[in-house]
Amino acid sequence: MTRVKILARFAQLGISPTPQRLEIASILLRKPQHVSAEQVVKRLRGRKRKAVKATVYNCLNLFAKKGLIKECMIDPERRLFDSSTMPHHHFYNVDTGQLTDIPEDDIEILGLPALPAGTECDGVELIIRVRSAE
Repeated sequence: MTRVKILARFAQLGISPTPQRLEIASILLRKPQHVSAEQVVKRLRGRKRKAVKATVYNCLNLFAKKGLIKECMIDPERRLFDSSTMPHHHFYNVDTGQLTDIPEDDIEILGLPALPAGTECDGVELIIRVRSAE
């Protein structure tokens, strides 16, 4: 995604375009991908940019909150950020840590349990954990 498109998307979502946010967005939005905050820090450093981990986390959390990216909670210790915000599901390879998209239409969910009182469904995302067959 070009800088002009990123700026337009920021304006649409109400994200202030700081230099750090623009740099991080350019890394995230250049192609469909799943990245951790640590990977973003490494890529920033590879570009010879200052990379403060707290700033990266703050940007990623803001981007996810505003809908620019999606947060994928693999487990309490592992979060990945997905540049594709269209509804879809994932395979998670526990051996490699790789997250792979599954198109939404490839999975049919026939029913959901009753939701807790006072809540409404905000979406359904399925993560299928896989490992190498031995």
